[in-house]
Amino acid sequence: MDIKKEKLEIQNVQQKKLFITGIGTEIGKTVCSAILTKYFKADYWKPIQSGDLHFSDSMKIKEWVGENVIIHPERYRLQLAASPHQSALEEGILITGNDFKLPETQNNLIVEGAGGLMVPISDDEFIIDLIEKLNLPVALVVRNYLGCINHTLLSLKALEQKNIKLEYLILNGSFPADTERIICKNIQEETKIIRIPEIENITKENIERITKQLEKI
Repeated sequence: MDIKKEKLEIQNVQQKKLFITGIGTEIGKTVCSAILTKYFKADYWKPIQSGDLHFSDSMKIKEWVGENVIIHPERYRLQLAASPHQSALEEGILITGNDFKLPETQNNLIVEGAGGLMVPISDDEFIIDLIEKLNLPVALVVRNYLGCINHTLLSLKALEQKNIKLEYLILNGSFPADTERIICKNIQEETKIIRIPEIENITKENIERITKQLEKI
């Protein structure tokens, strides 16, 4: 085998690519994405941004991780803060899974979804279908609230049905012991658990501090 080709193949095997999704919306996916982007020294990509274009998730990652982070442009930037299928239709756009292709990079890559797994990107396709299309392992962000066990276990079942690998379960914030126990006993043995402490003030300095505190993942 050509030496250069062999080195490239080794590098590709070691490259970390993750799709960050959650059990719902407003549970801290972007904060967790910032921490993992920092931890893995990765590029960041948000395929669909619905609403908040004045301070998008890509902009937050740039602010929280630092100016040197590589942010790949969104495939879609939609005005309405709603599910992507509704936001797109408001602008006369029809989104399909075939519209998306992973950015070309030799770096690690963090991809952040919109909302949870069953958020529609069209009448027929959902975020989970986009994950399947991109062929990426998942990091599932969980936050404690009434109903989070149900939403977490449903998300786990959905990933299992699609044979999508759950590489990381991210426990974002504090959890009652009984809640954490039920959630953790239902993941596969090979799934790693990441615990992110509560962050009162989201700043670049706090993101860096928490990243340094993470155990080797």
